[in-house]
Amino acid sequence: MPPAKLSLDMVLASLLIAVAAYLLGSVPIGYLLIRIFRHQDIRQAGSGNIGATNVLRSGGKGLGAATFLLDVLKGSAAVGLGALLGGWLLPQCPIRDAEALAALAAVLGHIFPVWLHFRGGKGVATGFGVFLVASPLAALAAISLFALIFALSRYVSVASILAAASFPLFAWLLIRMQAGANRPPFFIAVQIAVVLLIIAKHHQNIRRLFAGTESRFGAKKPA
Repeated sequence: MPPAKLSLDMVLASLLIAVAAYLLGSVPIGYLLIRIFRHQDIRQAGSGNIGATNVLRSGGKGLGAATFLLDVLKGSAAVGLGALLGGWLLPQCPIRDAEALAALAAVLGHIFPVWLHFRGGKGVATGFGVFLVASPLAALAAISLFALIFALSRYVSVASILAAASFPLFAWLLIRMQAGANRPPFFIAVQIAVVLLIIAKHHQNIRRLFAGTESRFGAKKPA
């Protein structure tokens, strides 16, 4: 995070916030739930992804819902932790910057968890969790758009990509509507970085969409 005057203490404090948020974000919820309740490796089932969608398809509705909720919770908790540590260790810096640093680190932890050889999920639920704390109205608007697009298309990937891409726009519009609200450059940069990470992790889905081979949620596979 870019404070006005950089010092070794500030660098170390920022590093501590980033590491703490990364470790929290890197907890592989879907992998652990399938291991505990199904005694299986979710990476060997379906798409091989540890996220909620693959858990739902491979482990049932209950485990899928639990994965989504806990991934959201860990993202929100990481941003809350970042704000707490920022207020304690970096009182001279805006809390928004500490939240943004923690948000980015948590999403990176989910996508590249050290515990699974840096092969994690796509960051949608965790991204929603970090945005839910950092900009709750924009996050709720984005998840509402996800629900609408998914209901119309039945493509989880399309709904995820468009909802993620819409978040910075919703955040910008909502900030413009608030008199005196500021737009910290680092916070905006992190929003864009998280969205680009989520979209990049959907690269295989995007290829399948263009090829016409992406499967709709709930559709039966051909025999």
